[in-house]
Amino acid sequence: MRKLLFLVVLPAFLFSCSNLKQTAENKPTPSLKLISSIEIPFEKTFQNTKVGGLSGIDYDAKNDLYYLICDDRSVFNEARFYTAKIRLFENKLEGIDFQSVSSLKNESGEVYGNWNTTPTTSTDPEDIRYNPKTNTLIWGSEGARVITGDKQVLQDPSLNFMDLKGNFLGNVTLPENLKMQQLENGPRNNGTLEGITFDKKYKNIYTNIEEPLFEDGDQANTRKGGFIRIYQFDAKTKENTAQYGYQLEAIAREPNPKGSFAVNGVSAIQYYGKNQLLVVERSYSTGTQACTVKVFLCDLKKATDVKNHPSLQNQNFELASKKLVLNMDDLGIFIDNIEGLTFGPKLVNGNPSLIFVSDNNFSDKQKTQVLVFELVK
Repeated sequence: MRKLLFLVVLPAFLFSCSNLKQTAENKPTPSLKLISSIEIPFEKTFQNTKVGGLSGIDYDAKNDLYYLICDDRSVFNEARFYTAKIRLFENKLEGIDFQSVSSLKNESGEVYGNWNTTPTTSTDPEDIRYNPKTNTLIWGSEGARVITGDKQVLQDPSLNFMDLKGNFLGNVTLPENLKMQQLENGPRNNGTLEGITFDKKYKNIYTNIEEPLFEDGDQANTRKGGFIRIYQFDAKTKENTAQYGYQLEAIAREPNPKGSFAVNGVSAIQYYGKNQLLVVERSYSTGTQACTVKVFLCDLKKATDVKNHPSLQNQNFELASKKLVLNMDDLGIFIDNIEGLTFGPKLVNGNPSLIFVSDNNFSDKQKTQVLVFELVK
C-alpha cells in the first residue's frame, strides 16, 4: 500500500555509472483503449465491512468471478478479501456486485491483529491471484520496517497460499534480501512486495518490490528512477529461482511544496506472454491529487539473473527491457492510486479486456475506480 495524502518517458537504457542496458525488444507493442469505468462510493459497505483499500484483483474466468484484496491492516475490519461479479454488458461497465468477504488467516489459523494496537501481529495485504489448477489463492504482504524512538517493528514481507475461505496453506521461501533489517539493508518500509502474477501454466510466480532495496540504490526522484527487482519463484518448490533488475521512471511531477513527499514505484504486474509482463508504474507527488500511471510491456528474455548480485550498483548486467503501452495522463480523466490489474473476459469484438482497480487508502479525498480497457495486439 502506498499511502497518499488524501512521466514524460525517459529513455529506458541509461542512468548510473553502471554498464547497463534496458533496451526494448523488437516485438509489437499492444495498445490499450479505455472503454468504460465506474467508481465505488466511499460509503460503500458489504457484510458489515468497509469497502476500500482495494489493492489487488484477479479473474476466475470459469466462474466469471473476481477476487479483490483489501489492504486494511485490521484497523477498520479484519484483514480480508472479497469476491465480486463485475457486470460488463456490450463493453459497458454497469456495476460491481460483491458476493462474499473472507478474513485472512495466519499460520496458526487466527485472524491478523490490528496495526494500531498490536502491530507485530498485523499484516499489510497488497495483491491476490487465483490458481485454477489448485483452486487456491496466493496473496502478498508488504510487512513493515518501522524504527522510531518509541516503536520498532521488523516484519518480513510474505507470499502466502490460502484456500478460498482465507485459511493458510503455506508460503514461499523468501531470499535473504527480502528480510527486514534494522540497518539500511534489504527492503524499505512500504516499498516491498506489491504485485503478484502467475505465468500461463501456473508453474512460476512473479512478484516485484515497489521501490529499490537499500543496497540497490536511491529511490526514484524527479530527475531519474531507481532500480527495483522482479522476483521469480517456482510454484511447486516455492523457492526463488531468479531475480531481474528493472529501472523505474523518474517521478512525474515536482511536489508542491518542493521537497515534500513524492514517489514512483511499481504498483502491479500482470503476466502477458512468454518472458513478458505488463508493469504498472504509479507516480504521486504532494500538491497533485491525481496519480500519473504508466503501463509498460516488460521483457525478461535477455535480462541478467541478478539473484547472486548483492547490489545493483556499479555492476555489469542487463536490465529487463520495457516499452510504454499507455500513459493514463493521456486519457484526459482523473486517475487515482492504481494498484491492481487483471485480464477480464473477452469483449464483443473478441479482444481481451484488462481491468484496473484503484486503492483509495480509505480516504474520502481519494476514489475507488474500476477501469476497463480493450487490449489491441
